[in-house]
Amino acid sequence: MSAVQDQERTKALTRRVLWKLDIHVLPPLALLWLANFVDRTNIGNARIAGLERDTHLHGTQFNVALAIFYVSYILVELPSNWVLKKFKPSRWLPFLVAVWGTVTTLSGLVHNYSGLLAIRFFLGFCEGGLLPGIMLYLSTLYERHELQQRVGIFYASASLSGAFGGLLATAIIKMDGIGGLAGWRWIFILEGIATVMIALTSTFFLPADIKSAKFFTEEEREFALRRLRTSLGVALTAPLSEPSQRITTAEAVDPAEKENETKIEVQDTQALVVNQEDEQFEWREVLRGVKDPQVWMTAVSYMGIIISLYSFSLFLPTIVAGLGYSGSSAQLHTVPPYVPAVVLTVIVAVASDRLRWRGPFILLFLPITMAGYILAIAAKTNNQRYAAVFLIATGIYPCGPCILSILPNNSSGHYKKATAVALQLAISNCGGFVATFTYDSSQAPTYIRGHSITLAFVVVAWLAMLCNVLYCIWENRARAQGRRQDNLTKYQELWDAGKTRAPIGDRHPEFRFTL
Repeated sequence: MSAVQDQERTKALTRRVLWKLDIHVLPPLALLWLANFVDRTNIGNARIAGLERDTHLHGTQFNVALAIFYVSYILVELPSNWVLKKFKPSRWLPFLVAVWGTVTTLSGLVHNYSGLLAIRFFLGFCEGGLLPGIMLYLSTLYERHELQQRVGIFYASASLSGAFGGLLATAIIKMDGIGGLAGWRWIFILEGIATVMIALTSTFFLPADIKSAKFFTEEEREFALRRLRTSLGVALTAPLSEPSQRITTAEAVDPAEKENETKIEVQDTQALVVNQEDEQFEWREVLRGVKDPQVWMTAVSYMGIIISLYSFSLFLPTIVAGLGYSGSSAQLHTVPPYVPAVVLTVIVAVASDRLRWRGPFILLFLPITMAGYILAIAAKTNNQRYAAVFLIATGIYPCGPCILSILPNNSSGHYKKATAVALQLAISNCGGFVATFTYDSSQAPTYIRGHSITLAFVVVAWLAMLCNVLYCIWENRARAQGRRQDNLTKYQELWDAGKTRAPIGDRHPEFRFTL
């Protein structure tokens, strides 16, 4: 086969593999994430449909009920990612969604403040593992710079869910009085049942990994595995010295086979490959994830983004109601701001993979959100405030897939990556506590204090992301100049001492960080 023919065959196989992965993996994940976001934001819709009145909430009790969700949500993220490979993503992720769908349904039976607190706490336990799990799962199926397009697609469904949740709530509220239940109770009950159905259906479509994907032919499966491992390249290797050869090769060798033994050792000294599916859990790898400076810089940045994102989605219905709309009109007016957010999320995701940029797009779009908050603070009319909401959504939503893709791109070694991704989200989700107390009805219709607090966090997010981009540029330059070669020696010493059997991962001097 000529080089040209081989190249054409590779392109054709790549298209087939990616197409099959996309159609079998992305739709179920998009539905799971849609269900997640609808379930998380439906309490905002239920609030303006009478939840506070019927459960006798007063003061900041509604905000406390929102905040307690994040306590359990944060606690479960790291453990969930550590067990993901053992329980298989195709089972674990739908299981989490099915359980929280059940809990959401039970939310419709709440009658008082303590009941609402209990439901929200258990809901956080169920939902916490989904997003870090999805990110880790996708990084085991796609190459580093194919990832954000796919994240953008399922993340756009979250933007869409903001619109969908508002429309759905508008329809469901009309069931008020049926079965003796208030309309807001039906929001929880019906959306919870739908979530369970989505979870059960997704188990039939999601593959556990490339090896077990039934939709591949043998040729496609071998090619998909090979291309993924090739893309990870040196990050999977464990270069062997003489002491480590004694760990991995047989001690007793027949003297007559001495020549063969020499050949085997020469081959082994090039590299031992530790594939991600073979890697075993090590606390040392967990510690590597905790100590990664990119985790902390991106976590601070994502916290600022999350404060804007969560407060926007949770309190948009309240803000719209404060502009003079009520009932169905208020629900419907929450829909339009999400439209440009959905379109731009996908466009930026595609461009980000092609340019191999993550942070630079965040630095570009966050100022749009800042402009939205500044307009909201300075606004004198309801129309100006509503226009500001469009700018906020347009700037904040495309940043999500960018920041979620940074650590899967820049971390290598399964459990190091699992820890980094989950820890980033655990830290950043602390922003949920701020988001839930940023806006309250006493600020209506201007919400100047809430907008000012959120604006400050968005500025901090921009600065933290700038630091991360500069760090990646600096580290890549150091590696290109040969100033990180001692990473090989340090890793070799750990291997020889039997302290690790994980691959060298992102420590390899030839590994380059995505900006």
